[in-house]
Amino acid sequence: MRVLIVEDETKVAQLLLKGFSEAGYNAESSSDGSAALELALVEEYDLFIVDVMLPGLDGFSLVETLRHKGIDTPVLFLSAKRSTEDRIEGLQRGGDDYLVKPFSFSELLLRARSLLRRSVKQVDSKKLKFQDLEMDLLNRTVHRNGAEIVLHQKEFAMLECLLRNQDRILSKTQILEKVWKYDFDPQTNVVDVLICRLRNKIDKGFDSKIIKTIRGVGYAIRK
Repeated sequence: MRVLIVEDETKVAQLLLKGFSEAGYNAESSSDGSAALELALVEEYDLFIVDVMLPGLDGFSLVETLRHKGIDTPVLFLSAKRSTEDRIEGLQRGGDDYLVKPFSFSELLLRARSLLRRSVKQVDSKKLKFQDLEMDLLNRTVHRNGAEIVLHQKEFAMLECLLRNQDRILSKTQILEKVWKYDFDPQTNVVDVLICRLRNKIDKGFDSKIIKTIRGVGYAIRK
């Protein structure tokens, strides 16, 4: 599952990125409200963690704009403001929960999981499918033709990335940016190695091969 953390305090953002990544989520961050809005309008996320006080565009305005655009992704506000009025405003502007700073990451994670569960019950959009392959994003399981396939964290993230972009060819650079979130040398073979591992688990033993190589371009999941 993809989590966008919108937080301008570097230490807090790093803590949240580390915590969500270790919990098995695909997390990324933005330190500016306006930049986060641009990301949220073009990328698909399962949860937003949004600080209220942000440069560019404050958290309340950011979420209010997303709601007006029809984006109903769950939002958990973070704020140093403790008054009941501030909490009420956050919920009225489109938030689903409100957590006061300082907070423990364990509580934040519990609240995040609660929002995600609630979201899954409302809309069955947390499962990605292609032919006989099914990925359950909430329970982090993968099945093909009914048989469970155990994937490590990066393998799961890679498969999720490909499934979210079905029929679209992704270059190695695009995959590196989406899965690793770092600036890698596009000549590195880390993507090829992970694709090979995925194929051994996803395609081996099946007549239909799901993961395709488009020579000189990249990889895709398509017929």
